[in-house]
Amino acid sequence: MLSIIIPVLDEARAIEPTLAALQALRAQGCEVIVVDGGSRDATRTLAAALSDRVLDAPRGRAAQMNAGARASCGGVLLFLHADTLLPAEAAAGIGAELDRCGRAWGRFDVAIAAPGPLLALVALSMNIRSRLTGIATGDQAIFARRAAFEAAGGFPEIALMEDVALSKALKRQSPPLCLRERVVTSARRWERRGTLRTILLMWRLRLAYALGADPQRLARRYDVERTSH
Repeated sequence: MLSIIIPVLDEARAIEPTLAALQALRAQGCEVIVVDGGSRDATRTLAAALSDRVLDAPRGRAAQMNAGARASCGGVLLFLHADTLLPAEAAAGIGAELDRCGRAWGRFDVAIAAPGPLLALVALSMNIRSRLTGIATGDQAIFARRAAFEAAGGFPEIALMEDVALSKALKRQSPPLCLRERVVTSARRWERRGTLRTILLMWRLRLAYALGADPQRLARRYDVERTSH
């Protein structure tokens, strides 16, 4: 059984399409859990009609995803962003693909929902980098066997880069299964501040994290720079 866990915070504008794309999987027995970090809009109401459970958890993507994992029933866990569409046919076969390859975890390729070549190049670079490094980002819909996720300690409850940290822990168990089927994620992060400015910001933050910077300080820097444009 596959459990899909979606952390949300004020996602009323994005959550319905994301959950609508999962209804065929629910009909096949997939579990969909939405974990709310304190939304003040209609997110919870909208999610309740299209998911199996809506949970409350302390605000923070890592804490919310861990809470969803603890409450889930599936043997395979998939962590999906609220603004990302999952290819249902590919997702239905994740468990079989993990068995076939003998892998503990994996991720999808990603496409960014925006016209023009620049964000297509960004997505391509994300996918290539992930294959070369064995590190996945949350935009790529990370999935893992429950046993592997628990052995890795779940997501470290840090303010930023929890996806990178989990990937590093899971890599100790196996290389990732890199599926070529694409999840489609919103371009809002790049559109909000500008594509090139966002790319440069993320590169700086990743380098700082790799050099040992405190994730809490990086998160504050991300919030300040993200909203300064």
